Amino acid sequence: MLSAFSAPGTFYRGNLHTHSTLSDGCLDPQEVCRRYRAEGYDFISLTDHFIGEYGYPVADTRAWHSDAFTTIPGAELHSGAMENGQLWHILAVGLPYDFVPPNAPDFKPVAGQETGPELAKRARDAGAFVAIAHPHWSGLTLADARSITAAHSVEIYNHGCAVGCDREGGGHVLDLLLSEGRDLTLIATDDAHFTEPDHFGGWVMVKAQANEPALLLEALKNGAFYSSQGPEIRAVTVTDDAVTVETTAVATIILQGHGQAATALHGHSMTRGTVSLDRFRAGGWLRITVVDAAGKRAWTNPLRFT
Repeated sequence: MLSAFSAPGTFYRGNLHTHSTLSDGCLDPQEVCRRYRAEGYDFISLTDHFIGEYGYPVADTRAWHSDAFTTIPGAELHSGAMENGQLWHILAVGLPYDFVPPNAPDFKPVAGQETGPELAKRARDAGAFVAIAHPHWSGLTLADARSITAAHSVEIYNHGCAVGCDREGGGHVLDLLLSEGRDLTLIATDDAHFTEPDHFGGWVMVKAQANEPALLLEALKNGAFYSSQGPEIRAVTVTDDAVTVETTAVATIILQGHGQAATALHGHSMTRGTVSLDRFRAGGWLRITVVDAAGKRAWTNPLRFT
């Protein structure tokens, strides 16, 4: 059972990848918070680039919390080179304010510095929800992805990368890791800098008992969320033979699994669909994508079969 649809609580809408003038964004942290709150978000994580060039910032946004809006501290971490020789980008939501910086003076790898996998593990050990950021944009190889054993999640959709270079996704990397037995979730994010239309395009819907940072972070780590560009997923029910998905009006419901396993339902203004599990049990996992008439998608986290 997917915990987002079985756990008690309320869904809260949040963005987990955002930048401000503390690094290379063009709006100050207060204005970033104001805009997300005005757009109906319940929370964000301000994840500025954690490098020496910007003073290794972990933004303190607690002054702008209210009954209706909160924030989770975080940062985008960098250290070490990927296989293509470029610097790692690792998202850390729930990072402590006193997290010890790596030796990452700027956006170029430095000889002898902490590796990306080492930095990701240290962030997870410090209590952060760790995600592999924009695999397509980064030029991530499968070997790179395998090395981040501390990751909780992979960015399935990055709105800034979609707008800025048509390299939006991480689904291919995610699915290969799932087929190798990795226990991973998936997130949709903005990666907003507000220098182009890179905002309000991808988010998570987190099921928690209250809109409080600690509870939201716990729910993220437990996988109690789904991700979206627009459609709402209302329920997912699994029986021995089939999966039933309930959603706002969509045109397509897709189940994806190991290798070539995929099944799609197509229709008009569908709000419920049932798909057989026959193609998926042998592969050990599946995930669900729904697509509305405008092409906007929503994604569940993976469901594993025991």
